[in-house]
Amino acid sequence: MTTPLHTQLKQLVDQISTIIVGKRRQIEDSVACLLAGGHLLIEDVPGVGKTTLAHALAVSLGLKFSRVQFTADLMPSDLIGVSIYERGKEAFVFHGGPVFAQVLLADEINRAGPKTQSALLEAMEEHQVTVEGETRKLPEPFFVIATQNPTDQLGTYPLPESQLDRFLMCITLGYPDRLSERALLAGRDRREAIHDLRPVMSAAELQAVQRAVLNIHASEPLLDYLQALIAATRSGHWFVEGLSPRAGIAVLRAARARALLDAREYVAPDDIQAILPQAIAHRLVPVAGAGRGRLEQVRAMIEATPLP
Repeated sequence: MTTPLHTQLKQLVDQISTIIVGKRRQIEDSVACLLAGGHLLIEDVPGVGKTTLAHALAVSLGLKFSRVQFTADLMPSDLIGVSIYERGKEAFVFHGGPVFAQVLLADEINRAGPKTQSALLEAMEEHQVTVEGETRKLPEPFFVIATQNPTDQLGTYPLPESQLDRFLMCITLGYPDRLSERALLAGRDRREAIHDLRPVMSAAELQAVQRAVLNIHASEPLLDYLQALIAATRSGHWFVEGLSPRAGIAVLRAARARALLDAREYVAPDDIQAILPQAIAHRLVPVAGAGRGRLEQVRAMIEATPLP
């Protein structure tokens, strides 16, 4: 049954679809990720709209937005902030960095060195940072939307497994189809069009939706199915190492958010199947001789796992 909340969520996806043309499935995955309270990693070649999608999400959700271009010489203090001595106050005063936003766009995150990448770990997991022995809370809600280029490109550093595990989803936009690309070529610059967007919901409304996600029903057979998929990742047949309990909980949250987007009050097996590749492939390494990439291996595992 359609409710005002579901109408609002559809309006959110529709509005972003006017900016990122022809990528509704990826937009829905991105919205589901944020509704589930997770962080999003967008991996693709330059120029396909990764940064534009992140900015459109932030504006449409009415959140304070901050962007950091990650480069090889970016230091942790450039991200978190630094204390500067102010003579008038005769004391050091902390000046927060761009991480003190509600949506932090970490653009081309894998172009920075491991030290700077690891500076995000505490912020992503605990929604706080520790500077000079003092813990400082970050604004709520707090999301990291990171973009990264393929690791075979020059000047990139692979993200450590501990950081990859902090991202609820990893999606790929890909090149637009012919019709969508013609609309991009013939229309106005999408980055300029972002300035005309209006928030579809407030930060308080978003937090209310996140609480509603937790109330989406997951039946016992559905949990059995999810556990069977998690067990399959740990069997040694598909992947070198399996999913952690934290990853399993994240998958269920994302499936609940997907169900809410579809105007349902319960999680269906289709929800699990729809989000599983984006939610777990970046955390796993296929076994030697698999002959498939991560996404293809996850899809093959789903097909081999019986439905409840």
